[in-house]
Formats: sequence, structure tokens, C-alpha cells
Amino acid sequence: MPDPIPFHKPSITQAEVDAVSAVLRSGWLTTGPKARELEAAVAKYVGPAPANPGAPSSATAPPHAVALSSCTAALHLALIAAGVGPNDEVVTSPYTFVSTGETILYLGAKPIFVDVEPSTKNLDPAKLESALTPRTRAIVSISIAGHPCRSKEIGAIANKRGIPVIEDAAHSLTARIGEIPVGTQADITCFSFYATKGVTAGEGGMAVTARQDWADRIRRLCLHGLSDAAWSRYGKGGWWDYDVTELGYKYNLTDIQAALALAQMARAEEMRSRREAIARRYSEALRGATGLTTPTVAPGIRHAWHLYQIAVAGSGRTALALALREEGIGTSVHFKPLHLFPYYQERLGVRAGQFPAAERCFQETLSLPIYPDLGDTDVDRVADRVRALLGGAR
Repeated sequence: MPDPIPFHKPSITQAEVDAVSAVLRSGWLTTGPKARELEAAVAKYVGPAPANPGAPSSATAPPHAVALSSCTAALHLALIAAGVGPNDEVVTSPYTFVSTGETILYLGAKPIFVDVEPSTKNLDPAKLESALTPRTRAIVSISIAGHPCRSKEIGAIANKRGIPVIEDAAHSLTARIGEIPVGTQADITCFSFYATKGVTAGEGGMAVTARQDWADRIRRLCLHGLSDAAWSRYGKGGWWDYDVTELGYKYNLTDIQAALALAQMARAEEMRSRREAIARRYSEALRGATGLTTPTVAPGIRHAWHLYQIAVAGSGRTALALALREEGIGTSVHFKPLHLFPYYQERLGVRAGQFPAAERCFQETLSLPIYPDLGDTDVDRVADRVRALLGGAR
């Protein structure tokens, strides 16, 4: 049997090894200068957006970036900064990873789900307005797989009511809408540096916002609500004293992780380009395959290609995944909608059948391997086996 093809493998070069080793030798391992460098690098990469009638008014200012331990932490603190609290409602999509919903519940607020567009699996703006009520305190949009959500339409609806928009862009750091990078369209954008993401720190996240006051509060909250971080207190000219300004959390990113992400940021465009080339190769090889639909990209969108998701008609998705596993080819499913989990059904009173587009996406979708170090021979092998197993071998 040929060598296994894992679902994911991180792209690590000598540059990443050297960057992490330098931090290990530096004598400072936790949050410090490398975390600040990473914040500056992400803020520069995202950049300020030009005026956009559909974007939040704050989105034209230069962004502030705060490095955090995960995208989950970024979402949690973003919701706090936006003023979400007990008994509020937060409108979002059910087609997402569990962190999107759980961070709303952390605050005693209620997720209100809106179904998705089948073509992108992102929240459908046409269904958004009817979900808003006087208790709506925020909207959390999601950019699934690396395809940006329709932020202009979502922002226009939110602006009419003065509702902040938080974008869960865990998949989409290198995506763009036109020439504008994802990261400035929403009031707060949350990125992930998880192991499988387009830029990785192993674990990590980033909150990006144009509002200085929100960024300052997120920074305080990520380290116990302290007035000064350890680097400020124990660095040159620092002093041990600090105050606790409010109840905070342990959500800081270490310099070890930041160094890894910084080295990856230097390769972000190169790695995204390789992902795009793999996506094109898959789509060409799978064109016309029996009972299969390949992903589409809306006009004017630059996809980050965090995931390459095919749709398998009928009930064949699971059988295909199991057959590929037997042949040593890793796959995954993204995502089981939140309203199908027993906990959310019991807590929120949601049920199967309420969000049919999200459910159909879940039932049909299979994610194929896509990562920078995946060679063309392996891409072709995956595509050939998918076609053969579906009865459409070339």
C-alpha cells in the first residue's frame, strides 16, 4: 500500500525552528516582545480598510491587534468588549465549530441561529434581519473554510440598528474581499493560529479591532485583568507593582508560540498560494465526478483555502470517508451544526429540521487533505481514489 496521506501536516521549515530556538535561548518564554511583534505583523498584514458604506464606521481606522491563546479566547473577549452579558441575544450561524456558540453561553447570553447559504456555508444575510430583536447585542458572522462571509451586507443590516459585528475568521487570515484583507470589515475580527490553520502557532489566536478602547480592554482581560503584564513589570525599567482592574482570564499567548507564528507570517502568501494551487488541481481532477460537487468561490473573493470541501450527494459521504480511510487517506467533516448537539437542544430548545441548509451541508460535506507540503502526486492520488470510489474513475 502507498504511504498514508494524513488529513493535515504542518509546514515547518528551518526558519520556524530557528525562531523558536532563539526564544528558548533568550531567557524570556512567556508573553513578551515576540507576542508584540506578532501583533504588529498581523495589524500590518490586515491593514486599514478604505471607506466602505456597508462596513462599521470604526472599520476605516488603523487596526489594533491583541495576541491571545486561541480564537476561542478572542471570541470570548470580543463579546465582552462588545458589551454582551446575561440575557442578551447574539445572532450567529449554527454551521460552525462549537467555540462560536459556547463563548456566547459563557456570558449567559443566548445564541440565535440563522441558516446558511449552501454555496459558501456562511450566514445568509437575507435571513439575518428577521432574527434581530431588541435583545440582540451582537452578530457573530463566520467565514467558513477560508471563504469570506458577506460582510458588506451583514454590516449594513447591523449598522442600521447599532449592533456590533464580530467576525469569526478562524479559517480566513489570508482571505480577501476584493483587495481588502479579511480583518477590517467587522468591528472585531478573531483569527486562529491552531495547528491546522494557514498560519500556525500550534495554538493561538488574535483579536483585531479599530477601537482602541476595545483592544485595551481585551488586553487587560487576557491576563487576569492586571494593569501590567509580566514583561512590563519585570523588563528593563519595570516594577513589580500592579492593580487588578476587573475580573480577567488566562488567555495570553507565549513568545514561544508567537515566534513560530511570526516565522509563518513571513510565508503566509507563499503557503496560501500553494493551497490555492492544490484546490485548483482537485477541482480540475474531480470535474464531472459522479454525485460530487466541488467548492465554488464568489466573484471578487480571494479564498484562504483552509479547507477543501466537496459535497457528496445523498448518503454517500460517510461511506466515502470510511473507504478513503481504509486506503490510508485522511479526511474530516466540518461541521456538525450546533443545533444538532443534545446540549444545545436542551439548553436552547432548538431541534433538527430548523436550519435545513446547514443540515444538508453537514450531511454532504467532506474535507479533503489540503496543506502546503502536500505534493501533486498525492493530490492526484486522492482525487483518483475519490472518483473511483464514487464510480467515476477516469
